[in-house]
Amino acid sequence: MYQRLHTVLFIAYVFCASVCHAADAPRTANLEIDASEATRQLFHSHLTLPVQPGPLTLYFPKWLPGTHTPSGAVNSIVNLKLSAGGKAIAWRRDDVEMFTFRTEIPAGADALDVRLDFISPVIENTGFTDRFTTAGTANIALVNWESMLFYPKGAKPEELIYTAHVHLPQGWEFATALPIEKKSGDTIDFKPAPLVTLVDSPLIAGKYFHKFDLGRSQGVSHEIDAVAESAEALEMPPETLTGYKSLILEAHALFGSHHYRDYHFLLTLSDPLKTGGWEHHECSDNRAAEQMLTDETDRAGWASLLPHEYTHSWNGKYRRPAGLATPDYQEPMRGELLWVYEGMTQYWGNVLAARSGLLTLDQSRAQWASMAAHLDNTPGRRWRPLEDTAVAAQLTYESSHEWESTRRGTDFYNEGALIWLDADTIIRHQTNDQKSLDDFCKIFFGGGSSLPEVKPYTFDELCSTLNSVCPYDWKQFFHDRIYTTTVHAPLAGIQNGGWKLIYKSEPNEMQKASESKGKYVDLMFSIGLDIGEEGRIGDVLAGSPADKAGLAPGLKILAVNTRKYSDDLLRDAVKRSANTQRPIELIAENQQFMKVYQIDYHGGHRYPHLERDSSKPDYLSEILKPHTQHAATQPAGKS
Repeated sequence: MYQRLHTVLFIAYVFCASVCHAADAPRTANLEIDASEATRQLFHSHLTLPVQPGPLTLYFPKWLPGTHTPSGAVNSIVNLKLSAGGKAIAWRRDDVEMFTFRTEIPAGADALDVRLDFISPVIENTGFTDRFTTAGTANIALVNWESMLFYPKGAKPEELIYTAHVHLPQGWEFATALPIEKKSGDTIDFKPAPLVTLVDSPLIAGKYFHKFDLGRSQGVSHEIDAVAESAEALEMPPETLTGYKSLILEAHALFGSHHYRDYHFLLTLSDPLKTGGWEHHECSDNRAAEQMLTDETDRAGWASLLPHEYTHSWNGKYRRPAGLATPDYQEPMRGELLWVYEGMTQYWGNVLAARSGLLTLDQSRAQWASMAAHLDNTPGRRWRPLEDTAVAAQLTYESSHEWESTRRGTDFYNEGALIWLDADTIIRHQTNDQKSLDDFCKIFFGGGSSLPEVKPYTFDELCSTLNSVCPYDWKQFFHDRIYTTTVHAPLAGIQNGGWKLIYKSEPNEMQKASESKGKYVDLMFSIGLDIGEEGRIGDVLAGSPADKAGLAPGLKILAVNTRKYSDDLLRDAVKRSANTQRPIELIAENQQFMKVYQIDYHGGHRYPHLERDSSKPDYLSEILKPHTQHAATQPAGKS
């Protein structure tokens, strides 16, 4: 287990720094990564492992912390060659466990040379498990060390010491949380580090690079290290930078401590690469659209990404559900408590985006409205409890978007956030506004500031700590919302927070940002469709007018009311439906066959919003407002 990783790190760094060249020092693994061909999506790895003669079983990392899935990119390695004592030796993959390789070290050999090439997955066709692996574009290189190395069976990752080196394309700049020994030209040598630290410290590099200093807080430094496909994409507005500086202060006020030496937001701005975030102790791997910093709509759509991943340094990395705190990268993870790991992080990511001024209060309320409406219009919740989406996370992440509202997706994120909002309002009400979920976080995720470590927890410990803040039947509270099926989403937090979910004919601001970010048209609350690029139907809401008309995911809409399809034409047809008794007529292609579909709908547009309920305290606004003395700067162009 990694419970005392900070102690191991300290001993490892001191030891390696002082005696790594001594005759009696333990030998370390040496990892050389050549990323000079990243623009061709090719990476080359040379690993030297200290070994002893005899049978050897090698593991390729499979279950990676933070992905909650067997996400190791073993299928992207090619040209695998092993040698020892200057001679090639054979290897064989296990015929059941695809991430396990076996070989025989010859007599007299004390080192194993492993050479391989890594082919960055075809960007447009990758799934979730390929999203955060090593990748390259014409201007960017993303290096995840674990995608190009092995480690021996039986060894503890926190005790294995690796010395890493990377060679970058000429003139490219880089960033990583991994401590640097020296830089010579385009080659960087890193200090020896435990395997757990190496895996936890990805590297980004690019032709276009900028470091944004976020200042020091609690005695440590923070920065955004950004690479982009263009220099223009790195032109962050001053008010946005102020918001990210405020994020540090708000997070430290919330948790009261930190568990890193310094913190790097690694930010990749690229449209070809798949987007998302991956948390680490001392950094986060954030991948967003190229215009995230420069386009007003994109800034709003991505505003919660960095706050979410930063929250994970406390919730997920420092404190981790016992089922996810596995001893190595081969033991399967158990995700039952992902509604805490990801759900509470989603909650605080959204809240901290508002507290720091990255979102206005109106934008934040719109964000909550959209989350609530989608979950409240999820027919899959009638057969599948939220807990099952977490237990089956390795399947849920890979599920198709088609029929997602019926199947359910990774709902433990947003529905978990709604549940934690409910818990926050309960604590405030039960304690007469003397306590809140903030107090729980200081106890549960805070502790004293430290180097990275993992402290696993159980459901019982979670409930016990909540009870210490606010006596309540928390086990029953979570049972009713997580372990049972329900017709409606858990909206009590919004309602008890002084607001009501309603629908209007105009989309809220975050709805627009979400559609721009995801490149889709969301008509789920009116005709029951969401439509991707080029008119391709992504999902159909069971029981909706579109469902009753016979439409299905995967169909491509060719025409609306006899005119060639466009997003705006379909939006206009839905708007006009409120003033006509004629159905909306669509012509759609189903695997080369055309058919006319009549959608009998006359309700116009319906988009979610929150409306103030003055009969109840406005807890939601209290939760979202700044909690430190910084002047929360609103996003550009907003009031």
